[in-house]
Amino acid sequence: MKWSMLAAAAAAFMSLGVSEALAGRDLDQIKQRNTLRCGVQGPSNPGFGVPDSQGRWSGFNVEVCRAIAITIFGDPNRVEFVPVTTQSRFPALSSGEVDVLSNNTTWTLTRDTNVNRFNQPAITFYDGQAIMVPRRLNVTSARQLNGATVCVQPGTTTELNLADFFRANNLRFTPVVIADLDELRRAYDSGRCDVFTNDFAALAAQRTLLARPADHVILPERLSKEPLAVTIRQGDEELTNIVAWTTFALIDAEELGITSANVEQIAASSTNPVVRRLLGVEGNMGESLGAARPDYARQIIRTFGNYGEMFERHLGTNTPLGLERGMNNIWTRGGLLYAPPAR
Repeated sequence: MKWSMLAAAAAAFMSLGVSEALAGRDLDQIKQRNTLRCGVQGPSNPGFGVPDSQGRWSGFNVEVCRAIAITIFGDPNRVEFVPVTTQSRFPALSSGEVDVLSNNTTWTLTRDTNVNRFNQPAITFYDGQAIMVPRRLNVTSARQLNGATVCVQPGTTTELNLADFFRANNLRFTPVVIADLDELRRAYDSGRCDVFTNDFAALAAQRTLLARPADHVILPERLSKEPLAVTIRQGDEELTNIVAWTTFALIDAEELGITSANVEQIAASSTNPVVRRLLGVEGNMGESLGAARPDYARQIIRTFGNYGEMFERHLGTNTPLGLERGMNNIWTRGGLLYAPPAR
């Protein structure tokens, strides 16, 4: 009887197919729904996520979500983008309103360990908190801001870092706390506060929306380390793996010199086993991951390019944000981007 039951269970397991059998709780729900629900910072975050007049989203964080959809479904369009705020993002993720957050959320200890535990499988962007001030104040350092009023969002690592910095430097400040990012930016632009603080890249994005962007300067200090990552609920190792290795594929592609323009030629001609495994030409990396197709990484690169292409398209020096690669360069060029080997 025992052997019969085991045989029946094994047969049922095999009948599910590899990808279904490996699907965890959240991944299984995503596949049943046939759509990935991605929480993005709303209503807009220039360079990272902005909807056009037709409601179609574009930006760096948006393309990360679409790349994850390629890994899960083989289709970058099976994504529903849900705008979330700094205060609504974690309730939305905990409740299942969204499956992932791709909205510049910092990886911290408490977000790993609090009652609504989250996973952040791979860092997608390295940043640090900064301070923006009107150029007319002639301020060159954050240490000159004693007594300043500071625009800041509540319930964020930004709020805590701000208090820590001013306390450590024996400075006083008055917070102007506003949850909505657009309202916060308008408060700063109208002069309700002297200072606007957020992650450096977020400040660069918000500066593009000010009435006179050139009249504002971001000070050189970094108040914190802000490793930003796609965030998911804990408890689904399969989805964790998919998010991580989708990110790593983008980084590996840049390190290996694979771009949207040459990916097919390289897949057809390369004898490098590392390249061939990444692009699904040999080995079973896609099957091990539970991807929709063995060449998931090749499809991602063909659609969006490598990490560097995505960065330059949305955030780089030739965009309104004008960001240098800096920490967000691959490790062989002095940055922090380093992917585990796909083998």
